[in-house]
Amino acid sequence: MRRREFIAGLGSAAWPVVARAQQPAMPVIGVVSAGSADAPAVAAFRTGLGETGYAEGQKVTVEYHWLEGQYDRLPALIAELVRRRVAVIATPANTGAALAAKAATATIPIVFGVGEDAVKLGLVASLARPSGNATGINFFSQEVDAKRLSFLHELVPKAVRIALLVNPANAMVAEPTLRSVQDAARVIGLQIQILEASTIREIDAAFATFAYERPDALFVGGDVFFTQNRRVQLVTLAARDRIPAAYVDRESVAVGGLMSYGTDLTDSYRQVGVYTGNILKGAKPADLPVVQSTRFEFVINLGTARALGIDVPETLLATADEVIE
Repeated sequence: MRRREFIAGLGSAAWPVVARAQQPAMPVIGVVSAGSADAPAVAAFRTGLGETGYAEGQKVTVEYHWLEGQYDRLPALIAELVRRRVAVIATPANTGAALAAKAATATIPIVFGVGEDAVKLGLVASLARPSGNATGINFFSQEVDAKRLSFLHELVPKAVRIALLVNPANAMVAEPTLRSVQDAARVIGLQIQILEASTIREIDAAFATFAYERPDALFVGGDVFFTQNRRVQLVTLAARDRIPAAYVDRESVAVGGLMSYGTDLTDSYRQVGVYTGNILKGAKPADLPVVQSTRFEFVINLGTARALGIDVPETLLATADEVIE
């Protein structure tokens, strides 16, 4: 081959490499969850993104950050996402992360999922017109807590002393839960005994108190440390001690818990995915109204009820969205 031909051929072979290098990088979404890696939640988020035309790994990169209950990691994690100028920060079912992101940036779009009033939290100016860089979904945890306590009372009408388990490490969830459950208990005429646990050992210690304090039932707060990380541990201990227990998530009932009532959080992850995709397409958070969750699930495990000697009223069976045999 002549020298001139060789150089020309080398130049033409290099062009595709240069072209590839000049391709714009895909936008990055930083998803921050308080719990552990959760396949259904990830699938739901991807479904929501897909509804807007975004396929993870093709048109967008998604980074999942699972705190696993270690809330002290939040400041550094959010600061790093802000420093890198990610396209969107998504915080489904994570009030603490939403507030941390809002405090850290006024420009990067934030899509949240919170159980409390987003206006009172300072995340948005109003539900209809957020007027800032944040929007998302509200799933009414306080209203849900009151309804769940009511269902537990109907299921175990003789129960008067109710143990309430909360995670003090997640004050953003624990404090509203304490208020809502105590307020609902006063209306019904129930006594609330507060138990705190933020580690495996503290959960064991909380259940150890049942041997001498013996509450009539257990109300497990809607914290991801309980609903994801320690779900099986809680259900196993409740069965061992024969304590009727109410949970926030269907999954706890599926593995043997007595009953649950709460928002369909999987759908919340999907909605966060939808709003994230809309923002990537050019929508502004300020113009996307906060979505109010409308999907709630009441689930009863009939086998667990029988094991505890509980005769489930026909009215509750008719009300339940699902009865697990």
